[in-house]
Amino acid sequence: MGTRRSGLARCSFRLDHWVGYSQHIDIICRASSSSLATVLLSRQQRGMETTPENDLNPAFLGKDSALPVSPEEARLDYVPNPRKGTLYLVRFVSPEFTSLCPVTNQPDFAHIVIDYAPGDTIVESKSLKLFLGSFRNHNGFHEDVTVGIGQRLAQEMQPRWLRIGGYWYPRGGIPIDVFWQTGAPPSDLWLPDQGVAPYRGRG
Repeated sequence: MGTRRSGLARCSFRLDHWVGYSQHIDIICRASSSSLATVLLSRQQRGMETTPENDLNPAFLGKDSALPVSPEEARLDYVPNPRKGTLYLVRFVSPEFTSLCPVTNQPDFAHIVIDYAPGDTIVESKSLKLFLGSFRNHNGFHEDVTVGIGQRLAQEMQPRWLRIGGYWYPRGGIPIDVFWQTGAPPSDLWLPDQGVAPYRGRG
């Protein structure tokens, strides 16, 4: 085990700001000589500026930012990958995610886990929190919400690999878990379990 884990580094920290719920980020990396996947969309196609000045000035970080009224109006911000050429995993956890049932308009709650291996860019965490917070007024089924979050991140950011797990708390007596990924993960990627136990209630 000691030999297998050599060359690996992990750091984690909590962010408890901006949209009123806590979010946990794990960054897990392994040095790799494998080349980055080809980026299918140019930075211009993804609505990103190309100048170094804009790369170093995220749209939301360090600024007062109102919660977007909907996911469609929310803007996800991306910055250059600071470890381009290294295969590593970034994990975002939103344990108090909220959206609305499209039929009853009642709140739904979920524990969301997003894992991705960056390509040319990483998602700026405050913009992600604002995006996730915008679902508080969004009506959608669990499946649509979970997969939609993952697909938007994958389409805009073009990571080497991404997966999302949506662990929804029960309404009507049935918990629903939803999982989506872009494809098979890179073979050398350190990929821990998402660590969310099956729902048991008080049993």
